[in-house]
Amino acid sequence: MKNIIKSMAAIALLTISAYAAELVNTAGASGIAVGGFDTVAFFTDKKPVNGDPGISATYQGATYIFASKEHKELFEAAPAKYVPQCGGFCAFGVSVNALFPVDIVNTWQVRNEKLYFNLNKSILKSFNKDFDGNVAKADKNWPGLVEKHGK
Repeated sequence: MKNIIKSMAAIALLTISAYAAELVNTAGASGIAVGGFDTVAFFTDKKPVNGDPGISATYQGATYIFASKEHKELFEAAPAKYVPQCGGFCAFGVSVNALFPVDIVNTWQVRNEKLYFNLNKSILKSFNKDFDGNVAKADKNWPGLVEKHGK
């Protein structure tokens, strides 16, 4: 009986993980994530770089576009490394249990090898006042937001 319960718990956790993949901030019906910017470029070029629609990959139900085939290959080798935290929604918003849009160009940051976006510069400043605390709150709130708003 214990093994059955353990197996059911493991399946439930896997189901939650798969479900979590279904809440990504995309551009309407196009399904393009990160506003069409190359998500790998935030790590490699340390700036927002527009992607080429001819170079794309799909991950977690969203389409990511890249400036080069090399960036696409990096992404495909380790997509979880390059996707933005909080599904690409405002990290501060998620920390207060809400989904806000983002200003990618003016609020992006890579910290602790993770990509974060925020609503605007003012919110970014508030988020960074207690970065670790706000990330912890966002991580705690994210599963409930996925459950409520996910596909």
